[in-house]
Amino acid sequence: MRMLSFVFALLVLVLSGTSELIAGEAALDKTALEKLNDDSIKAAVQGKLAADNIQDMDVVAFAHVDVQADRGTVVLSGVVQTAAQKARAEQLAGEVNGVKGVTNNLKVQTVKQR
Repeated sequence: MRMLSFVFALLVLVLSGTSELIAGEAALDKTALEKLNDDSIKAAVQGKLAADNIQDMDVVAFAHVDVQADRGTVVLSGVVQTAAQKARAEQLAGEVNGVKGVTNNLKVQTVKQR
């Protein structure tokens, strides 16, 4: 399971825009190393959220969560279905190496049954 999480996180990292670093287009206010660290943190958080979905067999729990990282601070935004999912997303993000803080802007929006 850890290998699957690692492979997923690596794939997300590769696809998340690290090509900007190779092309030399890193943001002026961030060093290339800071950008790479933030991209790595973002990918690791996304990987942990995806792995938690798979482990709990709840594929949609974090499907609408956006993850951003800036100088080690992770910002979570989007929608989850329960307060427990909101807290779990924050917990998982905080467990990632290099995370200095987590800003949890997730909104709880329950799904209405028909």
